[in-house]
Amino acid sequence: MSDVRGASQASLGCPHVATTLASGLRLVAVPRGELRRAHLAVFVRIGSRFEQRRDNGLSHFLEHMLFRGTSELQNAHALNAAFERLGASLEACTHVDYAVFELDLPSENFSAAARLLGHVLSQPLFPSIAIEQRIVSEEILEDLDDRGRQVNADNLVRALAFPGHPLGMTITGTRRDVARFTVPDLRRHHARHFGGPSLVVAATGALGNIDALDVLAESFANFSSAPAVDVAPPNVQTAPITKHVRDAASQTSLRISFRAFGEHDERMPALEVLTRIIDDGMSTRLYRRLCDEGGLCYDVSGSYEVFEDDGVVDFAASVRHDMAAPVVESILEMVRELAATGPTSNEVSMAIQRHRWDVESSLDSAAALAHAVGVSWLFGHLRGLDEQRGRLDNVTAAAVQELARFLACPTRLTVVTVGLPSAGERRRIDALAKGFRGPEPCAIFPAIIRMNTVHSAD
Repeated sequence: MSDVRGASQASLGCPHVATTLASGLRLVAVPRGELRRAHLAVFVRIGSRFEQRRDNGLSHFLEHMLFRGTSELQNAHALNAAFERLGASLEACTHVDYAVFELDLPSENFSAAARLLGHVLSQPLFPSIAIEQRIVSEEILEDLDDRGRQVNADNLVRALAFPGHPLGMTITGTRRDVARFTVPDLRRHHARHFGGPSLVVAATGALGNIDALDVLAESFANFSSAPAVDVAPPNVQTAPITKHVRDAASQTSLRISFRAFGEHDERMPALEVLTRIIDDGMSTRLYRRLCDEGGLCYDVSGSYEVFEDDGVVDFAASVRHDMAAPVVESILEMVRELAATGPTSNEVSMAIQRHRWDVESSLDSAAALAHAVGVSWLFGHLRGLDEQRGRLDNVTAAAVQELARFLACPTRLTVVTVGLPSAGERRRIDALAKGFRGPEPCAIFPAIIRMNTVHSAD
């Protein structure tokens, strides 16, 4: 084994040990003796980002099928019972560009649970595929209407912002795709993505007096050294996009998204400050503007999603059908104002302090600490807690304003509505998107913007 960090054990901001196995699989253990529970999490470089149209949804389906059994635990019941006898339940989630398999458990059962999890993830049997296909098909139906149309606003806005690219595909795929997946498909996908360089295993919390790295090294020794999968860069957006999908719900689901940049961009600290200024509690700009002062809606949020080489700043709201256009107008005006005048120094300092508190709070949660370390290491950040605490400290109001100017560009904008806004409301939203301008021109794009508007059939 070799040291992954080549740095002192204090580099995480708390004592830890880390190593890399010969397969390339990275292990890290962060003991927190004051906690009552241990947490074990395996992070895998897999997801719809690494798929093509023909196999879209296979990563998510593989996650489900890994619960179905192994040569030693030959069905889902036996597998789940084995974990539950140790005081844990195996939880898993597939994201766009990674999946996580994790256990929260009593510390005295850590060694047994680690061996069991390593076995389950490295030796899948993939039985009962037809049963799991029916289960996943039911999950996919949650995003469709009674005619089989996509009505999940998040899925719709990603498909528009990243057309023809894996970032625009759904995590689950389609029911037709899932129905044709085979056991050989699963074995191929497993072999491709469960190689050592694509895996990080993080153990945190009450690890007791055991040598956690030795336990992990033994438990996760049966993975190949298959190289990590590369990704194709996304397309460049060249026009504002709007789409309206009619759906007979009680409210309109609204998404406003701005294309940003990838996680290794030097502007990422400023982006985090900006999104905290927009929405990091009920006193921040978004809630104050739309709810406290405007009374425009009850449910609204702002966030960002970042990938290796691109990212999106999102606004989401559920609104009365006849309020969709006023909410779009208010959000676009807020972005324009931030670009024109920037944030206040108090907003910046509060965002930075709340970030520091959030990072420090991960020390109180074994699960949060495992995620903070595991995701960071999986994508090559290798940030310790000290670095994470202080990475926003040098962000200025001017840097946040410059970033807002960068985002406030019509060729970064996508707007989606799912609901029953009137034809007049839809036309007004289209006009707001087409007419959106920040305080400065987008120099890298044509001065004449061609609108891309998509209306679904009524």
